[in-house]
Amino acid sequence: MENIKFDLQTTSVREINKFLHHEIAEGTVPRIIIEHPDGAHNIAAGLNVNCEVEIRGHVGYYAAGMNQHASVLIAGNAGTGVAENMMNGRVHVRGFASNSAGASAHGGLLIVDGDAGLRCGISLKGGDIVVGGSVGSFSAFMAQAGRMVICGNAGDALGDSLYEAVVYVKGHIKSLGADARIEDMTADDHQALESLLNQAGVSYSMHRPSDFKRIASARNLYHWNADANQEY
Repeated sequence: MENIKFDLQTTSVREINKFLHHEIAEGTVPRIIIEHPDGAHNIAAGLNVNCEVEIRGHVGYYAAGMNQHASVLIAGNAGTGVAENMMNGRVHVRGFASNSAGASAHGGLLIVDGDAGLRCGISLKGGDIVVGGSVGSFSAFMAQAGRMVICGNAGDALGDSLYEAVVYVKGHIKSLGADARIEDMTADDHQALESLLNQAGVSYSMHRPSDFKRIASARNLYHWNADANQEY
């Protein structure tokens, strides 16, 4: 079967998402191509079918949000909340991702080839995020589970109030958030990092796991300390 193409200059996002949600069966369409997105919001949100979607251009808010099974390629930049609350599957942004990329992701893999804005991976709940560039301040804030790989630099308060998520950073960290600390890399870390970089694509394989730092929780915030005077 041939690829199916949609053009957002002539078809609405609602119509495209309706097709993606209700009118395709798993394995029946090789690829759905969406042209001229022009920054529209909510494209390819809530997909629960194992299919491939290619969006040829820039997208607005919450593209590929709540993804369950699909593989979504965004050949451009993404607005706030790309792959937000993703459950599984794969979302690949070829350009820049704005604020809160991968927020609350429970599973799956988000790849951002460029930089990501503020709060990347906020409240991460089990998904994996690989960023080829740098991330903004408060990334991995309250990240509960999952892994984040940052091949560039990190802004202020990285990993503030971390739980069990782990962050790997190759570049400079402007500052760590409350209860986040740098720990020694283990053999398991090297193996996990190498696997994530390989999953992200050929261009990421040039990075060496030994060049990264591991950031994890010091676990001081796990129990309330009335005498801490808000200093952790």
